[in-house]
Parts: sequence; structure tokens; C-alpha cells
Amino acid sequence: MNGLIITMVIATLIPIYEAWQDDDIWQKLLAFASIATKTSIMILVISVLRDDWMIGVVGVLILSVGNAALMLLAQVLKRVNESY
Repeated sequence: MNGLIITMVIATLIPIYEAWQDDDIWQKLLAFASIATKTSIMILVISVLRDDWMIGVVGVLILSVGNAALMLLAQVLKRVNESY
């Protein structure tokens, strides 16, 4: 179980490094969406391992609402850049 959690944390660090390295705003948004998805999947795995469905509900909310907020931000940035 500990090896699975450590592997998931390492997989989450890859997009953080990519976002830090690149200056393109779209690459950063994609990296943050990937981080949000991986974090919510980690929460879901932990909730199943602990048999705690309240934590699982939080993971599902992060998975659905978190990525929607990032996509809304991407649309706003796209419209702002088109107006200039």
C-alpha cells in the first residue's frame, strides 16, 4: 500500500516539474489539470483502501468541479487574448 501511494505522489510531481519549466500558459493549465486529476484519483484510492466513502465523495467533487474550473479559466484567458 505504501509503495502505491509513493508511486502516485511521484507521478504527481512530473506535471509540477513540467509547469515550472515551461512559460506557456496553456502548458501550465494542462499541468495543473493533470495534477488535480491525479490528486483526486489518489483520494479515491485512499478512500477505497480505508473503506471511507466520505473521503471518496470529496475525491469525486474535486475530480468533477476542479477540472471544470480550470477549463473555465482557460476559456476566459482565450477570450482575453483574442480581444487584443
